[in-house]
Amino acid sequence: MTATILDGKAVSLSVQEEIKQRVAQHFTPETAPRLCVILVGENPASASYVRTKCKMAEKLGFRHEVFHFDENVSMEEVEARIDACNADPQCDAVFVQLPLPRHLDSVALPNRVRADKDADGLTRAAMGALLLGENNAFQPCTPRGIIRMLDAYHLDLTGLDAVVIGRSNIVGKPMSLMLQRRNATVTMCHTKTRDVAEHVRRADLLVVAAGSPELVKGDWIKPGAIVVDCGFTKTPDGVIHGDVDFEAAKEVASYITPVPGGVGPMTVISLMEQTLESAIAHRG
Repeated sequence: MTATILDGKAVSLSVQEEIKQRVAQHFTPETAPRLCVILVGENPASASYVRTKCKMAEKLGFRHEVFHFDENVSMEEVEARIDACNADPQCDAVFVQLPLPRHLDSVALPNRVRADKDADGLTRAAMGALLLGENNAFQPCTPRGIIRMLDAYHLDLTGLDAVVIGRSNIVGKPMSLMLQRRNATVTMCHTKTRDVAEHVRRADLLVVAAGSPELVKGDWIKPGAIVVDCGFTKTPDGVIHGDVDFEAAKEVASYITPVPGGVGPMTVISLMEQTLESAIAHRG
């Protein structure tokens, strides 16, 4: 058995068409959704992520602006820019690119974004709404994108034993909550978990967000499982690896995401979709 590929690029293209139709319905080019990005320093990975998001915004007809600060910018300067974006009626979404330099508070700054402009879904308000099961707030983009992709393949999560590896605020914790809302039974593994492999071997659905290249081996995978790999590590020779041994796992799983081309495109399109939803709520 060779697994069906969960093609995030293909699902993203479908969502892009939906977004373009909604933009045409609600806006003109002059009033299109506007995304404001806060970028600090010269981290190559961060700069690449921002470029990817800006290219997608242009493709969808969104307006966007990047406020790029020097590495040594003060906390007060960044706070002032976020406050200005919050107050700007033409700014529909504010996105703070992480990681931030050590002298900046990487919790306080994203949480300074107004809840109704938090298209990244990472403020306390968004996380609290997710925990309480409320439907009127934005969600963290990677878990939202994963659920959207699983839905596109008509995969029913009800009753599945799900294992999430990683407990970050960006992926692991919200992913666990969102899977529970889809009636999966969730186990969360992390660096202190004893015998992660044994947990994985029981998983009908596995979501890996550990940041550890090829951590999950093929013989860990339960035959017929759904495998979602959020990992993305580029080695010095330029080769990209996920957190799962893809070649081995695809011979065991029923569905699996590739790296790249799986979760990444769904994360980006989720940010765009929530930017659009914010614009419609504010001005549409």
